[in-house]
Amino acid sequence: MSFSYDPAEIERQSQSYWEKNGSFNATEDPSREKFYCLSMFPYPSGKLHMGHVRNYTIGDVIARQQRMLGKNVLQPMGWDAFGLPAENAAIKNKTAPAKWTRDNIAYMKEQLKRLGFGYDWERELATCDPDYYRWEQWLFTRLMEKGLAYKKTATVNWDPVDQTVLANEQVIDGKGWRSGAVVEKREIEQWFLRITDYAQELLDDVEKLDGWPDQVRTMQRNWIGRSEGVEMSFGIEDSDESLTIFTTRPDTLMGVTYVAVAAEHPLALAAAESHPDVAAFVDECKSGGVSEAELETMEKKGVALDINALHPVTGEAVPVYAANFVLMSYGSGAVMAVPGHDQRDWEFAGQYGIPRKQVIFSTDGSACGIEEAAYVEKGELKNSGEFDGLDSNAAFDAIASWLEAHGKGSRQVNFRLRDWGVSRQRYWGCPIPVIHAADGSNRPADEFPVQLPEDVIVDGSGSPLKRMPEFYQLSDGEERETDTFDTFFESSWYYARYCSPGCDTAMLDERAKYWLPVDQYVGGIEHAVLHLLYARFFNKLMRDEGLIENDEPFTNLLTQGMVIAETWYRDNADGSKEWYNPADIDIERDDKGKVIAAVLKSDGEPVMFGGIEKMSKSKNNGVDPQDLIDCYG
Repeated sequence: MSFSYDPAEIERQSQSYWEKNGSFNATEDPSREKFYCLSMFPYPSGKLHMGHVRNYTIGDVIARQQRMLGKNVLQPMGWDAFGLPAENAAIKNKTAPAKWTRDNIAYMKEQLKRLGFGYDWERELATCDPDYYRWEQWLFTRLMEKGLAYKKTATVNWDPVDQTVLANEQVIDGKGWRSGAVVEKREIEQWFLRITDYAQELLDDVEKLDGWPDQVRTMQRNWIGRSEGVEMSFGIEDSDESLTIFTTRPDTLMGVTYVAVAAEHPLALAAAESHPDVAAFVDECKSGGVSEAELETMEKKGVALDINALHPVTGEAVPVYAANFVLMSYGSGAVMAVPGHDQRDWEFAGQYGIPRKQVIFSTDGSACGIEEAAYVEKGELKNSGEFDGLDSNAAFDAIASWLEAHGKGSRQVNFRLRDWGVSRQRYWGCPIPVIHAADGSNRPADEFPVQLPEDVIVDGSGSPLKRMPEFYQLSDGEERETDTFDTFFESSWYYARYCSPGCDTAMLDERAKYWLPVDQYVGGIEHAVLHLLYARFFNKLMRDEGLIENDEPFTNLLTQGMVIAETWYRDNADGSKEWYNPADIDIERDDKGKVIAAVLKSDGEPVMFGGIEKMSKSKNNGVDPQDLIDCYG
């Protein structure tokens, strides 16, 4: 009899028993209290890392405890399988993304089984399977019919390395979140979902999320960003045109000394035709991202258009500038500038010799001058004509009422949230189910799935779908859309599909109403805005389609800490970075642990230290747990 613990033998016996007897397979039982425990599913990058192990261990402990309490527990697992890493790996290894992905799924599934997690594997799904993505294609066509999905030309973030559009949230410090390349602005036709139609409900329902961390709820509120203000019209001197401008600070209206418009604004483009300096500025603004974070950090630049706008109250002429901190995709592409009471406007005015006018003063006599910086607090109005003596709150209503009475403006609620651009110019994703008619119109596909060809070799020169007439050419001059969905599309509803495994007649069936909402969701706080907001949005779309009844997808949210590791890279000729796993690096350190030198083991050539970051597929810094599993179980 052996007194040593042999994990390979002992655990294999237990896991074999669990699998044979379906120990963790869940079935609907209305007589029992249900508990749906879900951890965010992984991207099949090739191997699990210790971040996965931590995340899934937490979820498994919760599920097992609830099962011991007698609840009917569902804990499924699947694969977030579409995305850029598969394309990049396929290019490097000269294989098809589908094969690379499915091989990785098979390996990682065995790793999860070896770890002994109590998953219901009968509900396993992979988002790259046509039986899965056919239903999101169907839902998209329903949204087209409702007017919630639409196509328009938009200024977008273009990643020149990954050759695709990036959402604003995917631009970090002006660079693509995955490639690290400097992002460019481009005008491209894109498909959008009207998430803004749900902005107020998404904001209101944050108050229902008592089981979520306060930090995440605050991040959601801030991202949706409800603001009350006034929309008004500034005339254009010697023209019948006007500029529509929104402000949350109408109390500062009498301090406007210039107006700024986006470089892509029609006024700027018209001025560029006869002013070389304007044309050069417009061209310069084509590089750089279109996210708010990008605007906050970039150097503020502009150029006078030799055009004046007319103040809506006084009729005074104020100069119009094209500025790189204004975007066409935000509001009307024009903003009023109040250098006395906005720091960005104050700095811009100083740089271009524009007057600064103070119209708000402190009510308690404290220092409030604008010589050194803008005075941004609320206070008492002066130098504001008939509005002198009012405090900022009273002035808000008085100025709004004046504008409304004179037909020059109205009160309005705006949101920071913008409609979700879901088009991506990549191959390895779900095809957007739209058909372009010969007359230029678009119509939804009516047969699903619109299947992605999988026997494809990608070479990095853009999507091969655009070079595959056998995919996009139809009869009567019609063509399929060749863009694919943003991969957040798939991860926005997977939690619901687990509840209807094998259903081939609908996106979801009645079983989903038993299991939803998810009682405990486990995942990283880095998903606080993107994934969690989109999942909440999709939940409401599915509810309004009559598929489910719950308003919110996740009752409780646990955001576990991140597991971190060193990152190592080399710069590629195209501006991207090649990331190397720490296990493949030989490192020389001094007696304090500081890196002196580092080389790649395979070729002995130097690599650069990229800092310590969370383990991720994009930075290739995961630590494979397989050696630990083999040794300790």
